[in-house]
Amino acid sequence: MEIEIYSDVVCPWCWIGTRKLLAALEEFDGEVSLKWRAYQLDPSATSEGVPTAEYIGKRFGGRDQAMRMFQQVSGVAAQVGLDMRFDRAISANTIDAHKLIWLAGEHGVQHELVESLYAAHFTDGLDLGSAEVLVSRAVAVGLPEGLVREALLSPEAAAAVSSDLASARELGITGVPTFIFEGKYSVTGAQDPATLLQVLQEVRKREAKQPISLVTAGGGEVCTDETC
Repeated sequence: MEIEIYSDVVCPWCWIGTRKLLAALEEFDGEVSLKWRAYQLDPSATSEGVPTAEYIGKRFGGRDQAMRMFQQVSGVAAQVGLDMRFDRAISANTIDAHKLIWLAGEHGVQHELVESLYAAHFTDGLDLGSAEVLVSRAVAVGLPEGLVREALLSPEAAAAVSSDLASARELGITGVPTFIFEGKYSVTGAQDPATLLQVLQEVRKREAKQPISLVTAGGGEVCTDETC
């Protein structure tokens, strides 16, 4: 079974949702492949990073209000073993990060790089708008440095990311994470592992019989173009 994950590496619910999916997969006895697809919460964001508390505060009533919002998310993250430190997080444009995620997918280390970039942003307070930060993280998961630097300037990488973003629009995706199972069943949000396990089992059952039209499930926490 193929699962496509539309997400952005500055989306807290995407990291949380992915961890919950992985927990569900531990209980699922079928073969599954994961493929990350690009989505940008804020395509207009500058490549020059700014503190996330400041960035979100300007949109939602100031830094103190932003930190109150973050406290809830951090609490949920801790329940699945994630350390989110919004007081040190830096927001920046993620287009180059998505180029390297695509490259990692071509070389079989996509999951490893995605996890590393989440940690860089949410835990380590690193600027994902920085080419050097991105190169360092990509090399650390086994990608050759020359290939990584080439991908940042590559028309092929840019086209692959643009294709993902266009597919998200065509599918009507407005919030992430969005999980697409076998190209036709959609689940949005950071669902509980038990719910995701039920989805996995249901998709397998339906695919074993007869393919049907798109089935969607919502209800989990998401990041949208407006807020998380």
